[in-house]
Amino acid sequence: MNALFPLLAVLIWSVNAVVSKASATAIDPAAISFYRWVLALLTLTPFVLPGVLRNLAAVRVYWWKLLILGLLGMVLYQSLAYYAAHTVSALFMGVLNSLIPLLTVLISIVVIRIVPTVGIAIGTVLSFGGLLWLVSAGEPGQLLQHGIGKGELMMFAASASYALYGVLTKRWAITLPNWQSLYVQILFGVLLLLPNFLMATDVQLTRENIPLVLFAGIPASIIAPFLWIQGVMRMGANTASIFMNLAPVFTAVIAVIFLHEQLHSYHLIGGGITLIGVIVAQRLRTPLGRKPQQKIA
Repeated sequence: MNALFPLLAVLIWSVNAVVSKASATAIDPAAISFYRWVLALLTLTPFVLPGVLRNLAAVRVYWWKLLILGLLGMVLYQSLAYYAAHTVSALFMGVLNSLIPLLTVLISIVVIRIVPTVGIAIGTVLSFGGLLWLVSAGEPGQLLQHGIGKGELMMFAASASYALYGVLTKRWAITLPNWQSLYVQILFGVLLLLPNFLMATDVQLTRENIPLVLFAGIPASIIAPFLWIQGVMRMGANTASIFMNLAPVFTAVIAVIFLHEQLHSYHLIGGGITLIGVIVAQRLRTPLGRKPQQKIA
């Protein structure tokens, strides 16, 4: 039963990748980014703001860290994904999102000095090899002539931003309850998103895009994080993180059914190799370069 919490969270986030793709033709990226977090902020305010006000002293101490986390998690990750959706498929977005756990580990090696493992080394090579196969549509040689597209680079930057967000959250260990910390991050995110929103040419809400904003603002921004936190509390972070490997599978199925995206062999090969690399990085935990123990006669 505990497995339902992370499973449902991953399912909601997978649907949100498809929502992000659907939003590309329905609403300006600056508009959905802003409306999403304004909606989440308004929804959380009655429940969380009183606690934030009681902890204003802590907020004043950590405000700049909360600002950076808001920039990474609410602004860069989401905004870049919405812009990338104009040129990349939901299938590709799902695969890139599956790289977040591996990118988190790689960034952790530098930022919090975790010990590299054999799994990280092998998994990195496999995942990025699979990613190259996916980006090149099964013809890696074409990348030398045409390079990597802007959308692919933006989606990779989005995943890296969220990975850094996770690492800094762990390193800084801000002494605020999770929801209060998230609330202040969202508040900073809304403020940072406001200038781009004001400069957008068309921010109109319509019958076509309101459901997309509602899904992004409540299930994807509030319900899924709640379910994920519950899953981590019940199962532990390492066990819960395994469920993230289902994200590209869920996203692919939803994208094919609802967006009628075409599933090609290079999706299966590239995405499969990438996913195997992530799993290897998670499972093989032998420290890299460890000398074999000598047997005592």
